[in-house]
Amino acid sequence: MVEQGVHHELVGALRAALEQHADPERAAGQQRYMKSTMPYRGLTTPQLRRALAPLLADPGLRLTSREQWEATIEALWHGATHREEWYAAIALARHRTYRRWVDSDAMPLWQSLIRNGAWWDVVDDIATHLVRDTVAAAPDVEGLRMREWAADESLWVRRAAILSQIGVRDGFDADLLTDVIEPNIDHPDFFSRKAIGWALRDRARHDPDWVRGFVATHPSLSGLSRREALKHLGALS
Repeated sequence: MVEQGVHHELVGALRAALEQHADPERAAGQQRYMKSTMPYRGLTTPQLRRALAPLLADPGLRLTSREQWEATIEALWHGATHREEWYAAIALARHRTYRRWVDSDAMPLWQSLIRNGAWWDVVDDIATHLVRDTVAAAPDVEGLRMREWAADESLWVRRAAILSQIGVRDGFDADLLTDVIEPNIDHPDFFSRKAIGWALRDRARHDPDWVRGFVATHPSLSGLSRREALKHLGALS
């Protein structure tokens, strides 16, 4: 963990806000549902947002450099005792105040958090916002990176690559989606197959014919991926 430059006041304020809204009964249920070894505080999603928003927007707690921003994200993440602190770290990374730093230089940090988090809740949030926005801003460079990630030893890095264009309409790269899916079609794990289906289903909202064609020309797609891809398109003849 990078300690130099950490904004300890912001870290402390965020942790205190999460603790203030703790609900142990709900927390136990959340932990069971998420199969998490790390406990929860028990905040609902709206409570989490309300607790974090004023602190992240507070000019008195503003981060003044990229180095401080990254160090504070890492401090929240690696020092977390409850899972909501991971969510707070992602919220800090995504906050509009620091949007200018969501770029290719931050991608090693996103990959590190993905490897360390290694579960769908945090990986998907990072992939479909932080990674996606970086790929959209630098498609040539980051397209190459996503192709590398798609063959990574980590299931979760591969999943992030597959999901890296979720929500993209203008500038969508069909070749990139093909290239990140194809190395993962035969992987037996549920999370890869589900991600493939989700990515194709999302694309079907804007280009259903392309998705139908992709499914037709990739007969080795798992049943799960295929069903998810065609979920709102009807059966493929």
